[in-house]
Amino acid sequence: MYRAKASELSWVEMLNLEKFLRSMLRVILFSIYLAVFIFLPSSCGNVLTGVQQSPDPELAPDFLITLYQGQEVLGAQEVRLSQLVAMGKPVVINFWAGACPPCRAEMPDFDQVYAEFKDRILMLGLDVGPFLNLGSRDDARKLLNDLEITYPVGTTFDGQVVSDYGIIGMPTTILVAPSGEIHRKWTGFLNKEKLVELVETLLAVSLEE
Repeated sequence: MYRAKASELSWVEMLNLEKFLRSMLRVILFSIYLAVFIFLPSSCGNVLTGVQQSPDPELAPDFLITLYQGQEVLGAQEVRLSQLVAMGKPVVINFWAGACPPCRAEMPDFDQVYAEFKDRILMLGLDVGPFLNLGSRDDARKLLNDLEITYPVGTTFDGQVVSDYGIIGMPTTILVAPSGEIHRKWTGFLNKEKLVELVETLLAVSLEE
């Protein structure tokens, strides 16, 4: 009888050890997230204002998008970026994740800007959280519902997109001209004022093409 209790106690201790190790793993992963997605972008510029890049003109790499919402705007459940560009409007792509606090913070501002400019631009939120261990697609859908976001949002199952667009911090916003060329890349949080400035500049450049 004593041996059975000892064995049972040992099993309980093993369960407690497993829970402890899982907790430690979460702490380690969160620390890595802070190092890579908060402090690293900060080393290039203030994470609150972001890091703006004006790359040499290059075509935005094409990829397949599976929409969570916005099918009535973009025309289908699945659509390629090249099809969006072919609509003739500038495209604003916001790379985000369901477990990314700065992404959550800026999304209401993106929604307001979308409401103001939706007749002149295409806006797309692209969830890449599963590729960066920053939340599942279910987490992303829940966040959209919680914040009542209205602009088109989807995901991609092509992990190559993260490296193709040089995503080194979250969130990242790519502004694409009607020609398909990348006009601006912004790494970090964007508030409404700055996003409006970037969109208006993109529109001005687009008129010159």
